[in-house]
Order: sequence, then structure tokens, then C-alpha cells
Amino acid sequence: MKNYEVFLEEVNPCGGEDNLSKREFIEVEAEDPETYVKENGRFPIQEIDVNDKGETVIHTGDGHGYFIRYTFTEV
Repeated sequence: MKNYEVFLEEVNPCGGEDNLSKREFIEVEAEDPETYVKENGRFPIQEIDVNDKGETVIHTGDGHGYFIRYTFTEV
């Protein structure tokens, strides 16, 4: 298992990303980011990227505008 700091960004389709998004940091222990989101996320995975800092970024959503973006940083 690895330890990660995860930045969660939850976006409501009515509020837009800047106005009503909920942002928080959590710490998790997981085999890998994809497995963690599949087991603990509310929505299906839509996209998995690696940003320029080497962090894994996973986008999930309901297909109707509500989405959650997980940014995993290994600690």
C-alpha cells in the first residue's frame, strides 16, 4: 500500500467550477489511485491523466455535469 494526499474538487453543474465547487484535501492509503477511485468514488472514471508534476489526476462524473476530480500526490 502507498500513502497519498488527494485533492478533491467536486463541481455542481448549476454552480460552475469557480462558484460552487467543494475543495478539500484527504489522506488515503491505497494500492494505486485508479483502484481507490473505483472502490470509493461516487461516479465512474471518465479520464486518467498525469500532470506536469507527475501527479495522477482522475476525472469522474455522472454524465449530467456533476463531476469530481481527484489529484493524487504520493507522500
